[in-house]
Amino acid sequence: MGSESTSFEPRPRVRVESMSCRQPLIVQLYEKYLIDYDSASWVLRVSQRYSVATLERLAIHGTRKARRAAVFALGYLGSYDSNAILGRALIDRDRGVRVAADTSIRKIWHRAGTAEQQQSLRTICQLNDCKHWGEAIRKSTHLIQASPWIAEAWFQRGLGYWQLSDFDGAIRDYQQALEINPYHFAAAAGIGRCHLEQGSPVAALHAFRRALRLNPGLEEIRAQIIQIQRALNDDQAH
Repeated sequence: MGSESTSFEPRPRVRVESMSCRQPLIVQLYEKYLIDYDSASWVLRVSQRYSVATLERLAIHGTRKARRAAVFALGYLGSYDSNAILGRALIDRDRGVRVAADTSIRKIWHRAGTAEQQQSLRTICQLNDCKHWGEAIRKSTHLIQASPWIAEAWFQRGLGYWQLSDFDGAIRDYQQALEINPYHFAAAAGIGRCHLEQGSPVAALHAFRRALRLNPGLEEIRAQIIQIQRALNDDQAH
């Protein structure tokens, strides 16, 4: 029996690429931002390569990391027109996307209307932040009269009413904000707080649950719901 030499074909060499090379560009840009936190460079580079429409598509259909990056970018580049996209991102299966959506959607709520209207809204927010609630209410009323479709104007006036303990007025304005912007979880939470102050825990519970459905990341509201439920159960037990 003759001897046979067995030869083995060399396996083809597999090229192993780095993870960053396989990532979509927006993910690479986002990961770079997370290292250097250079927001100006981040915004410039993303805006040069991606339209808002593309970012919106990535926010829905992208990979987990791409959704995170796109949702974060919309907070810088999106307008109020991105509200529904970011509202959907609030209930994304990925926590990172949800956290980015919470930050981004709050930003775009202030971008409704013309540049002049947006400046007026910024002034109102500053007045509320500085505890000048009466003046905030007055300026909010002017903005509402001129542009009643700006949900944030109603919310900011409601916030002023809340601080002055006009809970009925606050509830009316918060409800109007929610009517215009069904993703306004802060308005739903505000309604709940007003009902609590009025001694209506069941109504507060309904409002808080709505806020949590819109934004599951509202841990303070989740804790409030648990507290109200326990109190109601204790009352029923007695």
